[in-house]
Amino acid sequence: MILIVCALLSELKYATRRAGTEIIAGGVGPVEAAVATASALARRPYDAVVNAGIGGAFRDRAKVGDALIVGNETLADFGLEGGGALSLPDGATLAEHAPADAVLLERCAGLGIPAGSGLTVSSVTTTDASALRLWERYGADVESMEGFSVLRAAAVARVPALEVRGISNYVGDRARAEWDFAAGARATAAALDAILEALLVGPASAGPGGIG
Repeated sequence: MILIVCALLSELKYATRRAGTEIIAGGVGPVEAAVATASALARRPYDAVVNAGIGGAFRDRAKVGDALIVGNETLADFGLEGGGALSLPDGATLAEHAPADAVLLERCAGLGIPAGSGLTVSSVTTTDASALRLWERYGADVESMEGFSVLRAAAVARVPALEVRGISNYVGDRARAEWDFAAGARATAAALDAILEALLVGPASAGPGGIG
């Protein structure tokens, strides 16, 4: 069984409902996404988690209507302001990066969906100055508000996970964002359908449901 986590069900309005999957709408933002994912994983076992939804592309990294498989997520502006190592007691460290599962990424490598990196923010970027700052610090391809949280919750629960984003806008000045929810949702659906086909069917050597 594959758990599909989106922020809002409307983001997956064009996706095909498939046996062997369960869709939950976790809500908007990193806290809601983490709580919803962790709660779902605590209720029942899953073979994999897929975070699917729309996102904004940093300019020249992808176009509106494209889709990306996100191989690594970073939580923006977490830790020491301006960056750098933060000294914490008891040997504690900060979890600010969440990679997708390498086996799932390999299973999807031949689908023709570009791979990229994601940045999870708690507020939508609305100025070119902020977009430039984020790009210069993190160099991400796509911005969302949930990606890191879903991947991190799955990692803590030891369930393999990956993320797919359909591009609905460009990060930066909202007047030039070229916002197109439908284009992003359609791109998400097409990519998600291909990913689920690969994961649910998979190679002949895979275990039940294609995840092995």
